[in-house]
Amino acid sequence: MARGSRIDSSIQVKKVSKQAQAQPQIFGKWSLDVEVKDPGLQRYISLSPIHVPHTMGRHEHHKFHKSRLNIVERLINNLMRPGKNAGKKSRAISFVKNAFEIIHLRTGRNPVEVLVRAIENAAPCEDTTRISYGGIAYHQAVDISPQRRVDLALRFITEGARNAAFNNPRPIEECLAEEIILAANRDTASYAVQKRNEMERIALHAR
Repeated sequence: MARGSRIDSSIQVKKVSKQAQAQPQIFGKWSLDVEVKDPGLQRYISLSPIHVPHTMGRHEHHKFHKSRLNIVERLINNLMRPGKNAGKKSRAISFVKNAFEIIHLRTGRNPVEVLVRAIENAAPCEDTTRISYGGIAYHQAVDISPQRRVDLALRFITEGARNAAFNNPRPIEECLAEEIILAANRDTASYAVQKRNEMERIALHAR
């Protein structure tokens, strides 16, 4: 009986290991088994298993379904707009793929994990809105919804990469990798972190 139980347990271990190997990895290299530490963003940072981040807009006809889109593909989509890379999905995919390689070489960590930390650190919590009351317009601080927080974080990261690569001999892949690493470390040299701090500072004075 003991021998039979040992054989059964070894078979179960082999099955588990095969399932772990069959788990899709982004670009065939990077695991998507990453924990989102910000509880407000857990439902909106999708890490669904996918080999190639190209779903051809299956979410576009459904309201709020973009939060189901893999976060790496959302980063790629933000790289395509605006400018000369608009609509060039394969080119944007190669940018992100090369940036992930640079992140891994520089940090030794999973690039998807570094990206998730960068989004958490670059997502602003407060903004201001313009309110008119009695003919007088003034700004009022408001909380930002979790989905818009992710949208703004991705926008800030890609804007920072584009601005750093403009009139610069460095390729955009290197600029994107550096921006993600700086944002993941919450470094004030990061464009995305600077934009978050600026928005929250303005909102603080408008409370």
